[in-house]
Amino acid sequence: MDRVTIVEVGLRDGLQNEETILPVDVKREIAEDLMAAGVKELEITSFVHPRWIPPLADAAELACSLSPVEGVTTRALIPNRKGLERALATPVDEFAVFLSASETHNRKNVNKSVADTLPVLREVVEEATTRGKRVRGYVSTVFGCPYEGEVPLPRTASICGELLDMGVYEISLGDTIGVATPVQVREFLKALTKEIPAGCLAGHFHDTRGTALVNAYVALEMGVTTLDSAFGGLGGCPYAPGASGNVATEDLIYMLEGMGVETGVDLDALCRVSEKVGRRMGKTLPSKVLASWTATRRLKEGNPHE
Repeated sequence: MDRVTIVEVGLRDGLQNEETILPVDVKREIAEDLMAAGVKELEITSFVHPRWIPPLADAAELACSLSPVEGVTTRALIPNRKGLERALATPVDEFAVFLSASETHNRKNVNKSVADTLPVLREVVEEATTRGKRVRGYVSTVFGCPYEGEVPLPRTASICGELLDMGVYEISLGDTIGVATPVQVREFLKALTKEIPAGCLAGHFHDTRGTALVNAYVALEMGVTTLDSAFGGLGGCPYAPGASGNVATEDLIYMLEGMGVETGVDLDALCRVSEKVGRRMGKTLPSKVLASWTATRRLKEGNPHE
């Protein structure tokens, strides 16, 4: 395996469900630190209505505050035409659209049926691509829904096909509530890649039950070379009760480097970013590699019980 693309979603997916709302200058500092650490794919925010996701109410201000960095792609989530118009007024490089494979979760999330959501997304994707913006797609709850349980694979395959047809270049498959197991991921991707090329797919695994990292590994074995992750293991979905954070970027990078895969990210620098964010939020972030790094640093500094 020569290449793995890591899409850092901590500033968006990681912060959207947090009670602590970070000021825009702090978010800008986090983004700049992540880029300095070597992160190349950075999802920074979502242009949803501020009433629905208050922690991301500063989307336009944050997007406009970031200076472009060569080789770094910034991305924002777009729910509808109004969100697209707001995003187009900023220098964000790419956009992403989203819907759920589960009918109930989709209604909870965007207050529409899947059938009614697809035309809205098509309008967004077609307008965005006309304006020179690449668009990524998210399909949530593909491995299980908090309301419906198991989600049939043909439903996910159909949605993925429609997204590709409307012009989305890549589809991130979301284990939104962290129920997937390695065998399930293998069998799911074995079946799905008969219809959708693995090169058009990405993995988005939450660690609710401690399986995110091994699920990501299985996805790599199945030919998926793009993985979403969040610094410190932050994350969660406001409309998926019990969902915990994403696979931690630190944990993912540690595993990849141990496999001989060069990520271009400085793990030490990334841990410093996550530690600083944890301090600002007044919480210990769940990344296991971060916890080990923190303990080692404190021991070296003579403060093991800090």
